[in-house]
Amino acid sequence: MNRINKKIQESKKILSIYFTAGYPKTDDTVNIIQNLEKSGVDMIEIGLPFSDPLADGPTIQASSTQALKNGMTTEVLFKQLKDIRESVNIPLIIMGYFNPILQYGVEAFCKKCEEIGIDGLIIPDLPVDVYNEKYKATFEKHGLINVFLITPQTSVERIRFIDSISNGFIYMVSSASVTGSQSGFGDEQTNYFKRIADMNLKNPQIIGFGISDNKTFLQATQFSKGAIIGSAFIKHLTKEGVTKINSFVKSILK
Repeated sequence: MNRINKKIQESKKILSIYFTAGYPKTDDTVNIIQNLEKSGVDMIEIGLPFSDPLADGPTIQASSTQALKNGMTTEVLFKQLKDIRESVNIPLIIMGYFNPILQYGVEAFCKKCEEIGIDGLIIPDLPVDVYNEKYKATFEKHGLINVFLITPQTSVERIRFIDSISNGFIYMVSSASVTGSQSGFGDEQTNYFKRIADMNLKNPQIIGFGISDNKTFLQATQFSKGAIIGSAFIKHLTKEGVTKINSFVKSILK
């Protein structure tokens, strides 16, 4: 069974952390992953930096730009992760845009992910129809779960379709804006969380965008299986480096 599915079956709420590979420094990637697992994180999204990250807010964009300047590429990331399963057991997901994957070759990319022990991919700009028609068989052949995003504007019909072709979880974007932390969720977002929960989808939902602390983590997980933190963690890395990851995670899970 895929590690994502195993993790989802656990009774606890899931904390997933996103960080950009190659940031703050090129060779920080493995150290960050190992420290996140030791600190009690349930799942990790490894961001593959891209020059035009449309869905990302300024914090993640800046980390992506720096990582590219540091020399991070798809090939470098795969080399860094080649032995990751010797020290890390939790689910690992690569989040990136489709262009670098297409340039690498979709089949070759998926094969490499399988060899390394990557469990899933999140590709915000890969349309669900294109995936279903052209790439689903390739992903499944290599044991990869593809995670789709929904927003408050996604139609019920679209959500049902995404749910029907998914086999892990659905990434529920808390708002229609780009990533970045906020102070809390209002009635509009809470009603959206509840509306999706009431649809009784077969795939659990994990909420991302706007989660930055214990308060927003608890708000998000009231109606979902878990929550994803990205920008707030990258801000912590920028300020504190990789040595105080444990204190960040503990502040979320306190």
